[in-house]
Order: sequence, then structure tokens, then C-alpha cells
Amino acid sequence: MPQPPDWKRYLEAGMQVTEFRRSQARALAGDLVSTGQLARDQVAAAVDEMVAMSRRRTEQLQGIVRSEVQRQLGSVGLATQADLRRLEQKLNAAVKKSAKQAARQATKSTKASTAKAAKRAAAKKAG
Repeated sequence: MPQPPDWKRYLEAGMQVTEFRRSQARALAGDLVSTGQLARDQVAAAVDEMVAMSRRRTEQLQGIVRSEVQRQLGSVGLATQADLRRLEQKLNAAVKKSAKQAARQATKSTKASTAKAAKRAAAKKAG
């Protein structure tokens, strides 16, 4: 009877930072079969488990790196995408407000100049 597989130890030792590919898992399983640590009928399940474990560890590593990068960038004070979106919204609101104020000013100026012109015309007719 074959000994219980020791492939988890091999996988942990051999899996550097890169993702463990299915071809690598098959090669490792073949080595384990040849040394008697894995039965031939267990190869497919062992390969699937090695690949799944590799993916989980890769995702964990990515999560750790992502959170550390965010933490470091936060301490440096760089703007995030969310910060830039908020700033863009504020800027758009300020531009709209300024445009409305300018339109009101233009309307007031037009009304005032129209009223002055009407007074002048009336003064010319009366005079």
C-alpha cells in the first residue's frame, strides 16, 4: 500500500511566488507515483488539489500585497481613485454654480442696459 502523499510539502517548498501550473502539478504527481508516495488512481485528484491550493495561496498573496500597497500609499498621502472622483464631482458642481451665477449676472446686465436705453429713447422723444 502506498504511503500517504507528501506532495503538500513539495508544493509548499516548490511554489515560489508564481502560480503553480497544471503541467507542474502533473510532473510532481508523476514523481510522487514513481517514489510510491501516491497511487496512480489518485493522480487526477492530487493534481486538482495542488492547482486549487496554488490558486488560493496566490489569491492570498495578492490580497496581502494589495492591502500593503494601499496602506503604504495612504501613508504617503497620494490620492486614490475615490479621492479623485470626489474632487471631480466638487469641481463639476463648482463649474455649474459659477455658470449659473454668470448667466444671472448677464441677465441682470442685459435688463439694466435695456432699461437705460429705453429711458434714453424716451428722454429723446420728450426733449
